[in-house]
Amino acid sequence: MRRRKKGYGGVMFLSILLAAIGGAVYLYTSDAFERDVPDIRIENSGYWNGEAPLKVSIDDQSGIVEYKITLMSGSNQTILSEAKSPAPEKSKQFELQVPARTIGKQTDVVTLEVEARDASRWNFFAGNRAVKRVTLKIDARRPKVGIIANSYKITKGGSALVVFEAEDENLEELYIETSFGRRFKAVPFYAENYYVALIAWPVTAERFRAYVIADDVAGNRAKAYIPLHLQEKQYRVSKIKLSDHFLNGKVSDLAQMYGAPANADMIERFRYVNETMRAQNEELIHNITSKVGDAQIDRFDQQPFYPLRNGQVVASFGDHRLYYYNGAKVSESYHLGLDLASVKMGKIKIQNPADIVFADENGIYGNMPILAHGLGLYTLYGHCSNLNVTQGEHVDAGTHIANTGMTGYAMGDHLHFGVLVQGVEVRPEEWMDKQWIRLNVSDVIKEAKKVIDRRR
Repeated sequence: MRRRKKGYGGVMFLSILLAAIGGAVYLYTSDAFERDVPDIRIENSGYWNGEAPLKVSIDDQSGIVEYKITLMSGSNQTILSEAKSPAPEKSKQFELQVPARTIGKQTDVVTLEVEARDASRWNFFAGNRAVKRVTLKIDARRPKVGIIANSYKITKGGSALVVFEAEDENLEELYIETSFGRRFKAVPFYAENYYVALIAWPVTAERFRAYVIADDVAGNRAKAYIPLHLQEKQYRVSKIKLSDHFLNGKVSDLAQMYGAPANADMIERFRYVNETMRAQNEELIHNITSKVGDAQIDRFDQQPFYPLRNGQVVASFGDHRLYYYNGAKVSESYHLGLDLASVKMGKIKIQNPADIVFADENGIYGNMPILAHGLGLYTLYGHCSNLNVTQGEHVDAGTHIANTGMTGYAMGDHLHFGVLVQGVEVRPEEWMDKQWIRLNVSDVIKEAKKVIDRRR
């Protein structure tokens, strides 16, 4: 009998041990008993202006069932948000507006505390808890921004220059915002807290307004209007009838060479060249010419650009070309350069030093160098028969960089001369005009330096 009792006890012990191990394994592997605390994120830079929403997010795999967000200012504690919910939520997002009276006028530091508990059964069904605190320094002062000098006017399709001051010990971002959704970068100019930028009015934008925007890390923003006189300009609209001879000639060759569908008809091939290829080629140009350095600029001396001696204008900048076939409109495009022609394979020489940032073939533009002149100003030379420069090279004024030709989408030997400001095509005529450069660039910089010198 004693032997039988001993055997029975052993079985019981083994059963309990296995049950305990099974229970432990279940506890450590079951989602219901997960042990990860809620993930609390408080978006902050260490500064706060007392007005911007405080952004908080809480995430948890088993779901959040309780949270509390408290702002502590001196001896005051204000609960901004709290809740207990029987239905767990895996993610909570908050943008908390804080009443002005919550923060004392003399307060220069506040603490934001976030507590959260999840729906896990861990910790004897009490769940996982997390607490996170951040300290924010109060900075309610907006950046100081003021226009120092700018071009008197800007023409639709043209350029202008602005010099301004911007100052804030916590300055985060500085740029020029326009009414057509494009930003222009400013670079340091001449002395501390002063900046300069070239800006542009695209030929396709109906309206133009521009502001200097300065944001600091605390969420304060300052905005200064750039007072430019706006000069409208009407650009030519051309209705061009497409002939079978034209469509089956170079257009068809380009389309086949650059990947148009093999079964495309002649109108589809034309659209491929005029729309698809053009968009791809212009994207490359815009990517290259949108880059602006960070180095301080003290001067920006540019001689009038006239790359082709005795060059005659054969097509204007800004032409809006509408293409028709058998009476129906089939495509359209803008001509965003100035076409110049002189002699066959005419020499292209530059009047200003530059860095060669591209020198290769580019679809409808054919062989094409792009030159950087600083401050976001670029020049482009399309349809060249040959290139005498290579990417990465620096060239001086007077350098013979290429010869005219008819590579790419060109029906005759000529130069497509383009000027771009931070990736926007602008009127080359302005940069070929000595008087325009003096009034709108050189004199503005001189005037700005005088103002800055008087302040120092």
